[in-house]
Amino acid sequence: MAAEHARETGLAGRYALAIFQLAQEERSVEAVAADFTTLKQLMAESQVLTRLIRAPVFSREEQAAGMNGVLNRMEAAPLTRRFILLLASKRRLFALADIIRAYASLVAKQKGEMSAQVTSARPLSDDETAELKSVLKSKTSKDVALETRVDPSLLGGLIVKVGSRMIDSSLRTKLNGLRTAMRGQ
Repeated sequence: MAAEHARETGLAGRYALAIFQLAQEERSVEAVAADFTTLKQLMAESQVLTRLIRAPVFSREEQAAGMNGVLNRMEAAPLTRRFILLLASKRRLFALADIIRAYASLVAKQKGEMSAQVTSARPLSDDETAELKSVLKSKTSKDVALETRVDPSLLGGLIVKVGSRMIDSSLRTKLNGLRTAMRGQ
């Protein structure tokens, strides 16, 4: 929770708030959100892109040139392009993943949504995702935007984080609890 708070109030939070306010002024909140979603997906799929963003061995110019190529290919909005290239020039690209998360949180708050991080042992089907959203909406009385990821080491079940609450119903955790209980007897 401390990491989540730091992400929203620290360096990433300040940059996310800055681009969010600019996007509101330019009426491009959704365009930037879509670009950030695409960037997040590209970062998850490409180790080369992740290395370009995080590795300090690349110069400002190399990072800017690499990111400019990515932004051109994905046809990013002008505000997104300016923002990413500013991050490269300030040597702040390493914070991009946290900035994207903080920005998504700001967009969700604006829409009256809550965001939830869901980790599952396998990809969730559309029906499972819809059911989970429905259950979370009934518990929180708000629409819930899901950020999903897959972790096969869970073996089964889910880990759901909504705000400061976490529900861990993963098989791995249950087996670890059983193991601990058996050692105690």
